[in-house]
Amino acid sequence: MADRVLSGTRPTGKLHLGNLLGALENYKKLQGAESFFMIADWHALTTEYESHTSIAANVQEVVIDYLAAGLDPAQCTIFVQSDVPAHAELALLLSMMTPLGWLERNPTYKDQLAELKGKDLNTHGFLGYPVLQTADILLYKATKVPVGEDQVPHLELAREIVRRFHHLYGKEIFPEPQPILTKAPRVPGLDGRKMSKSYGNCIYLDEKAPDVTAKMKTMVTDPARKRREDKGHPEVCPVYYFHQQFNAASVETVASECREAKRGCVDCKLEAAGKLNEFMEPIRQKREIWCGQKNKVRDILAEGRKKASVVANATVQEALETVGVRSRD
Repeated sequence: MADRVLSGTRPTGKLHLGNLLGALENYKKLQGAESFFMIADWHALTTEYESHTSIAANVQEVVIDYLAAGLDPAQCTIFVQSDVPAHAELALLLSMMTPLGWLERNPTYKDQLAELKGKDLNTHGFLGYPVLQTADILLYKATKVPVGEDQVPHLELAREIVRRFHHLYGKEIFPEPQPILTKAPRVPGLDGRKMSKSYGNCIYLDEKAPDVTAKMKTMVTDPARKRREDKGHPEVCPVYYFHQQFNAASVETVASECREAKRGCVDCKLEAAGKLNEFMEPIRQKREIWCGQKNKVRDILAEGRKKASVVANATVQEALETVGVRSRD
């Protein structure tokens, strides 16, 4: 069997430039007959369980962003996690045999508890997040999972759960998933920190060109450049990152003029904003088209549910038979 790819996005809000560069651009390269890209709404509940109706609305926004960014439902399977109940069924099964200590030592668990201090995350669902993630992967017998470095511990835990399952039940039915380490850039937000919804420092994919420009004008720059005549250090300037990504033809000139104080930060921001808007304009146009085709979007998700369910249901049946919960007859 060819390598099968599985990845997903939590619908905790509108997608931003960091999501595009860190995930969606890579999804486009990986899409093919054996690729599955889900909108992980149950995963969103691990931190947004008090959000009530917003998750369903966010799902629609994420699907549209997927399509506008270039994912083609003719080349990959796009589906909503909760549309395939087998995710919950296999996650429950795996939770029965996953040692509590494995989950408690997960570094991402501790990091997120520290980062999201304003939320009550002392829940079974949040602690068990990696088990549900493992079920997502194993349901499709995915061999390759695109992840950033911060998700590598989760994937290693998934492999440990696979080994434990095989050891306990004496039959190897799952491949051990391997990471595709994406060179996910650390996209800087408006305040210089990593672009993140929780920091409120994002440029969103649905924003109009004037709004993007207005936001770029507020972006922090090299702290050493307090006056126009101060020489800069482009390598520490968040605005320079956008020149590197979207203004490749002029990036050396930008760096040189910054170091020699031959350009001001305002002009630098406006030039970067112009190039960023050129890059985003085709996505904005596609997004507007898809927003007017909600029935077609629903059809894409319905077809994705059917395709994903065929694979997922067969896998969970095999897992239940292996454990002895369901008869092979």
